[in-house]
Amino acid sequence: MNPPRIGVVHSRFNEEICNALLESARAELARAGAQAEFVAVAGALEIPLALQWLAQSGRFDALVALGAVIRGDTYHFEVVSNESARGITEVALESGLPVANGVLTTDDEAQALARKEKGAEAVRVALEMARLRLDLAAKWR
Repeated sequence: MNPPRIGVVHSRFNEEICNALLESARAELARAGAQAEFVAVAGALEIPLALQWLAQSGRFDALVALGAVIRGDTYHFEVVSNESARGITEVALESGLPVANGVLTTDDEAQALARKEKGAEAVRVALEMARLRLDLAAKWR
């Protein structure tokens, strides 16, 4: 069996946090022996569209979304958090491709940095779902 092919879309907004998420994801991908391609986007709201493009390419066994949305003083936090999550879920459901959501939604930067391993966790979820998809496809042939 070929190594799994994982597409990772990561936000540049909240750069320090997103770089930490990306570092933990890269380490997990290396441990798993997975092939990966990385796409950077401006922020969390841009993640779903980039995921959709990757899903449409047919090149990947699963996708990973990485980003960080930090609560501020306005309603914008709720909009970005909810709409990015909705879009990520829509890509998975419409494409039938597993998409692991590693977009953090926290009250402050300290909470987000404490969760930098969520990048690795999202990769593990993507790999598990990619295996499940293959197993089910083989079972139903």
